[in-house]
Amino acid sequence: MAELSGKVAIITGSASGVGEATALLMASRGAAVVVADINVRGARDTVGAIEALGGRATACEVDVCDERAVQGMIDLAMSTYGRLDILHNNAAALGDDVLGRDLDLVTMTVELWDRTMAVSLRGVMLGCKYALPPMLAQGQGVILNTTSVAGQTGDVKRAAYGSAKAGVDTLTKYVATMYGKQGIRCNAIAPGLILSPPAIANLTPEMLDAAFRNRLLSRAGTPGDVAALAAFLASDEAGFITGQTFNVDGGVLAHHPAYSQNVVIG
Repeated sequence: MAELSGKVAIITGSASGVGEATALLMASRGAAVVVADINVRGARDTVGAIEALGGRATACEVDVCDERAVQGMIDLAMSTYGRLDILHNNAAALGDDVLGRDLDLVTMTVELWDRTMAVSLRGVMLGCKYALPPMLAQGQGVILNTTSVAGQTGDVKRAAYGSAKAGVDTLTKYVATMYGKQGIRCNAIAPGLILSPPAIANLTPEMLDAAFRNRLLSRAGTPGDVAALAAFLASDEAGFITGQTFNVDGGVLAHHPAYSQNVVIG
């Protein structure tokens, strides 16, 4: 089990789903966690769950689109714990008001495109921008970015989301390349269908059926599956791994057919 004792982690989008599971797991392995989310009530609930298990955590309200808010999140970690070892850029625009309207390019508004990019791509850039200085000053640090298998393939829906996540994959490689010699590791985690609350709320029965039929394993993915990989990549055991994107998709992208052969917009 990868130990994180003595490390300080920030996890964005950690009021629920993958972020919450990652915060709980990293805390259980010894990390002090800044639970950052625009949903501050949910963030406080996650902190309460961590503290109930004997861990250390602090809630932080943050809109990852807001540069000052992201800088304040980093400052909070430094003022509270004195260092920053791990940043997990996990927040994304998954609400029905954004992801639920990401259907096709003909009907897509520029506002929807820009909102998706602001949260799911610019938010990751801002996290890296402000986490890097304290990490560089320490001579080490780990940045993890949650991307998606949607950034690696085409599909019949969610072009904005997939494009943003493809950008996250590329940004991950750039951060790893620019700062690796200075002690920074940067990797991305690309989930497939993970049965978190946002996924359940935003996927149609047809999409769920297609995903289940196309995965190679006999069970659905869970937030804990992603959290386990994040905890390993954040640990010293993964010290020679950087610049990579790891799929956590039950084998969906390892074979054909893909979603597009099973789901039609209409």
